[in-house]
Amino acid sequence: MSTASTDYRLIASQIRALLDGERDSLAMTANFVAVLYNALVNINWLGVYVLRGDELVLGPFQGQPACVHIPVGQGVCGTAAASGQVQRVRDVHDFPGHIACDPASRSEIVIPLYRGKRLLGVLDVDSPSLARFDQRDEEGLVEACEIFVAALPDNVDERFI
Repeated sequence: MSTASTDYRLIASQIRALLDGERDSLAMTANFVAVLYNALVNINWLGVYVLRGDELVLGPFQGQPACVHIPVGQGVCGTAAASGQVQRVRDVHDFPGHIACDPASRSEIVIPLYRGKRLLGVLDVDSPSLARFDQRDEEGLVEACEIFVAALPDNVDERFI
């Protein structure tokens, strides 16, 4: 159900330009989230969860208040973190162990954020529509995440936001 109007090349260009030269990872993450949230249609929540020990902790986001702590391995975000694989869920109500932060969400995509082999966290995007995300969205969001992580300062390995 991706809309053909989503221009992921433009999004990538905007992210590169916005993050170029910035050294504060919190500010970078907030702007990264804002660019995506405002560029994507038919979504109701978008944010970053950061890895803290064995759980994901809420970072910068746009949308309704959200779950603050998600154990690695639980829900869509925790599954993405545990597996290291993108999770593209057509209907969250069919996902075993789905954590419902917003009952309006129907579909979700979660992209793990890696720096080398180190998991920093995940990008989580929710939609109120069934089957909102397709392969094109996955590829575009993965590229956006790669640009974002590559732009982070070298010392991000000490503590990501």
